[in-house]
Formats: sequence, structure tokens, C-alpha cells
Amino acid sequence: MGERIRALRESRGMSRPVLAQQCGRGVEWLKKVELGERQIDSYTLLLRLAAALQVPDLSVITGAASDVTAPVPLGRLNHPSLPAIWAAVMTRPLAVSVQQQVPPDAGRLQGRVDEAWRLWHTSEHNRTEVGALLPGLIRDGEAATRALDGQDRRRALVALSDVYRLTGQATAYVAPAELAWVVADRALTAAQDADDPAAIAASAWNMGNILRETSYPEDALRVVTEASDLLRPHLDTAPDDWRGVYGALQLHAAVTHAREGAEGDAWRYWERGNQVAKSLPVSYVHPSTVFGRANCDFHAVSVHTDLMRSGQALNMADEIDPETMPSVERQARLWVEVARGHLQRGDRTAALMVMKIACETGIETVQYTPSARGVAAELWRKAPRALRPEAQRLAETVGVSAPS
Repeated sequence: MGERIRALRESRGMSRPVLAQQCGRGVEWLKKVELGERQIDSYTLLLRLAAALQVPDLSVITGAASDVTAPVPLGRLNHPSLPAIWAAVMTRPLAVSVQQQVPPDAGRLQGRVDEAWRLWHTSEHNRTEVGALLPGLIRDGEAATRALDGQDRRRALVALSDVYRLTGQATAYVAPAELAWVVADRALTAAQDADDPAAIAASAWNMGNILRETSYPEDALRVVTEASDLLRPHLDTAPDDWRGVYGALQLHAAVTHAREGAEGDAWRYWERGNQVAKSLPVSYVHPSTVFGRANCDFHAVSVHTDLMRSGQALNMADEIDPETMPSVERQARLWVEVARGHLQRGDRTAALMVMKIACETGIETVQYTPSARGVAAELWRKAPRALRPEAQRLAETVGVSAPS
């Protein structure tokens, strides 16, 4: 496999540093892979490598026939809402329209944004339903920040920042890189223009997500650390939502460290988030990040799974009641983490059953989350013979295999 990777890389005129960076790994790692001194056990990493080399089938790299019809996504996933969202983001007017007769109401705009966030967390078809609302919210938010002034403009800027954060969530793994970065930057810029520490921190949390998912973990940690430092002096007297954002930043850092294999740092940040959750009312849930006591437990499962501690992850999951989490999107992601844990232990039957629950909980979360798609593809490739029909149906539902 190492020789095939080197041949593909050289045939495309790519240097080792370039390919390694696109895979989120170091040059020495790639050198050892090409020399056959290191194996690639991660299916997700194989997909990333194949996409970077622009090969349509993993068998080109692995040398083994693949049962998955389209295992390598050579571009972003497609969603019908993206063109309208793209148009709203990229055709932002530079001045207030002369046709704007009545100044927009900042409070009403924030109410619409809050409702869109609730829809994101409660609908199993959240990308489709929220995606339909976003173009109007983006245009109205931009218009409000240009038409209003004073305190009303600051409120409109906070609402606009929330709109762009939601846009980032709804277009994750769908939007091309340029749109993802524009949206994240506008969210942070609007929050900074509003001079609102909580909005700045929430936007930093969003920026951290994008940095982590595009293989910049150190930058992701820097951003969330700076945002935490911004909020920390205010925590003793801050509103609950300020502390909720602060807690969400700690959990973000915990998962980022876990994915890098830094177990001590991962649990240190998780415990910080857990202490914040304990300081908040039992029923508290942050409206956009859904930080709260349940989310801390959910993140503990993710940290264990990312650290390849599948036994601990599954034991933790056994003690969690998913219904304590008011977010369908987050519930579906929990089930995906549980399926990953079963897959790590080699229990494909359990993983398949859990993935079916994840699909029933939030189908679009599963269809548009790379880790979930990776689990579905792995199950289709290696499911027990008796469960092949079920694995095929799962792969078709998630979109990693065409109907046979």
C-alpha cells in the first residue's frame, strides 16, 4: 500500500509535505507509510488520503476490492439548500437598499434566529428545514446591521453572529471550504463589532469546530483558549448563558485533545466543563451549544471513543438516558459514538443495531456526519454474512452505497 501511495502522489506532482498536510498528519508519518514501516488502520484516514490523491475507490490504494459503491467523497456532500445559502452569503449588499422603508426590528430578528436554533436541535431533518430559513435570516440580519444604529445595531450584530454560527452548523461537511471560512469569520466579526463577550466566545467555539475538522487542532485550541480567557473574569457574576458558552469551550478542548491522543489534557478540560455544568441549574441547557449536565456525559463518551477506550465509552453510555438531552441532533451523534465504540471492539452486530437507532433519531445528522458515514461504510464492508442485507440497507440510507 505504501508503494501505491507514493506512486499516486508522485504521478500527481505532490510533495510529501503537501499530501501529509491534507491528511492532517506529519511528513514523517507519511514517509513511514510509504516505506511500509507504518500501517493505516483508520478507515476515515484512508478516505481522507484517497480524497487528497483524487482516487475514486479505496481499492486503488489498498489493493483490495471494495464493496462500497462510492467510498471516496472527492468533494463535499451535496444538499439542496446550499445554492440559496451560498447566494445569500456571497451576494451581500455593500449599502442599505433604498427600498428599505421600515427599519428592521432587532428583537424580532433575534427571536427568529432563536427559533431556528430550536428547530436545528429538534428536527430529524434539521439541515433541510433550517437550510430553508437561512437565506432570509442572512439577508435580514445584514440589512438590520446596516439600517440600525446604537444599541439596536449591537443587538442586530449579535443576532447576525448567531445566524452565521447556525449557517456554519447547517452547512458543515456540505459547504466548500471558502464558504465555511467566510461564514465563521463573519460570525466572529459581527460579535466583535457588537462588543459582546458571550457572542465572541460562541463564535470562537464555532471557529474552533471548523479549525478542528480541517485538521488544525492547535489553532482550534488556541481560539477556544483565548475565548475562555475572555469570559473567565466574568464568570462569578455572569448570566447562565455566559457560563454555558464557557463550559462548551472546555468540552470542545477536551474532544480536540482526545482526537490528538492527549488523554490527560482531554480529561482535564472535560472536568473543567463538568464543574461548570454542576454550577448551573440542573435543567439548564445552552440554546445553541446545548451545553449542560447531559452534554457533559455525552462528551465523556466521545472522549473515551476518540481515545480508543471503547469499553469505558460503552459503560458510560449504558448509564446515560438520551432523553435528558433536548437536542435530536446531539442524541443522534451519541448513538454514532456508541456504534463507533462497538466497532472498535469488533462487535459489528451491535454497531449495526445502534446505527439503525441513530438513523431513526436524526437521519440527516447521520447522513451528513463523516464519522457516521465511515461507520456505515465499514459495516457494509465487514458485516457478518447474516446481516449483509441490513448493512446494505443502512449504507443506502446513509448514502455511502447505491442500491444493488
